[in-house]
Amino acid sequence: MVEKGDPAPDFTVPIARGAAYNDVDEFTLSENLGAGPVVLAFFPAAFTSGCTEELCTFRDSIGAFDALDATVYGISTDLPFAQNVFIQQEGLEFPLLSDFDHEAIEAYDVVLEDFYDVMTVAERAVFVVDEEGTITYRWIREGENPDFDRLVEEIREAVEATA
Repeated sequence: MVEKGDPAPDFTVPIARGAAYNDVDEFTLSENLGAGPVVLAFFPAAFTSGCTEELCTFRDSIGAFDALDATVYGISTDLPFAQNVFIQQEGLEFPLLSDFDHEAIEAYDVVLEDFYDVMTVAERAVFVVDEEGTITYRWIREGENPDFDRLVEEIREAVEATA
């Protein structure tokens, strides 16, 4: 299990930036460190109510993260093409990472099996990674969904402590 203080596991996945349905490129975590803290927000599935609420809360707070030179990435096992539609539909102002082969969710030990008794997805979890690649904050959902406003504020405070 990845804990606070551990090196952040590196991974390479497609990134959906949302400009168009096929706005897809490659993303490697280690190549995107160094400019400020990175927030990795794992979520089960695009277009579901809890995930929409969580990511829209990040969307509404993105200015606070930008002010700290932090970059927010959502991560799910959805295909990047679906993620692009989700970004456009919800007006998200940050990219989504497509972990359809489960590389990142396995590396971070946030695997949620039998989602709706059908598939394996990401557990709702958030990690903050500092510029050197160290985990400085770790949160994994236990029980019901949290108050997302409070959670995002807690994450912002963790980023501020890292910056």
